Amino acid sequence: MSNTPSYYEKANLSRIPDLMKLAPEAAASYLAFEKLVYQDSQHLERKTKELIAIAVAHVTGCPYCIDVHVTKYKALGGTMEEIMEALLVAATTRAGAILSHGVNALAAYRDDPASPQCFC
Repeated sequence: MSNTPSYYEKANLSRIPDLMKLAPEAAASYLAFEKLVYQDSQHLERKTKELIAIAVAHVTGCPYCIDVHVTKYKALGGTMEEIMEALLVAATTRAGAILSHGVNALAAYRDDPASPQCFC
């Protein structure tokens, strides 16, 4: 294993409180929002919410979120087979979004808009 430090060290999560001290009101709002969203509701149980979070974490590419939500999901009785199925759903959905956004490229190519303004 390399001794080169990585940006994605699990120990870095322990520094989140330091980060939150820089914007305490926004941090408190975020934590309240997260607590509200992840509690059981009449529509989705926590296990389902954690499975959704795992899929989203893979789409956003956050290794911290992957680790945290897989750990929580496993503790709630989730299986690796369920995770894999959710990852495949996320992968096909992401691929489908890329394909369907291709119509924008087609329109831009065919319509040849006059000097579009780009802010990216």
